[in-house]
Amino acid sequence: MADQLIRATAAQDGIRAISVLTTHLTEEARQRHQLSYVATAALGRTMAAGLMLASTMKQPQSRVNIRVKGDGPLQGILVDAGLDGTVRGYVSNPTVELPPNDLGKLDVGRAVGREGYLYVVRDLGHGYPYSSTVELVSGEIGEDVTHYLATSEQTPSALALGVFVGAQGVTAAGGLLIQVLPKAARDDALIALLESRLSHLQGFTPLLKAGKTLPEILEDLLGDMGLKLLPQRQLVRFQCRCSLERVLGALKMLGQAELQDMIEQDDGAEATCDFCGEVYQATSHQLAQLIDDLNTKTGS
Repeated sequence: MADQLIRATAAQDGIRAISVLTTHLTEEARQRHQLSYVATAALGRTMAAGLMLASTMKQPQSRVNIRVKGDGPLQGILVDAGLDGTVRGYVSNPTVELPPNDLGKLDVGRAVGREGYLYVVRDLGHGYPYSSTVELVSGEIGEDVTHYLATSEQTPSALALGVFVGAQGVTAAGGLLIQVLPKAARDDALIALLESRLSHLQGFTPLLKAGKTLPEILEDLLGDMGLKLLPQRQLVRFQCRCSLERVLGALKMLGQAELQDMIEQDDGAEATCDFCGEVYQATSHQLAQLIDDLNTKTGS
């Protein structure tokens, strides 16, 4: 099944539900960055969360950046996701591996660290982006993003994220976001029922591995609460906005002396995109053209 995101409402529009399947894009990230098992799980969870947060925005060019900085050996995670369904990201230490936790699962919390911060930036594409910082709760990503939504956006939320990765790569990945909107925030009975059902949800990837589709997962959870699936199913994918032109623009900012040194010492330059791992080669001729452009601009 193709990676996709679906949206729904329930309880007479008092509940917003978003579910996303990210198996293929998480596997692409694993291959691009040569991620370890635990690094794959950490990045995969964060990318799924980023896509779901971005899907709640309205402007077509809107994007969400999630940065996780903990005291664990993973060192950090950075994800950039857009309302257009594109996402990219990387971890600072992609090769770190840890023993399973007490539940026999990948120990994302220990890899990320339980001391640190979660940074979220919502960018509408114009004006000043909205940014917020919260302390990490567990380093497991899902609980940390849920804490952000409750404290920074004052939206009671439940978030389930999962990545199953084995010897053959990623076989199941995705997430589920349930939010109680202001019109239902005072319905204590509804909230109690929802909390009870979510507490019995045995993870997200087990449902995918059991063959459940995203609509079926939402139907099982909210079907008797007036669930309404929105007709649009959005395809989501790993996609980076890097290009040789952007690389040349960044090199140009180094200045004439540095560019000339690259020509003389290395006969060109090489740059690797952190987000996708793509390697770009700038020839000595291209660097010389950058120097000419700088000379023209300064009139020298």
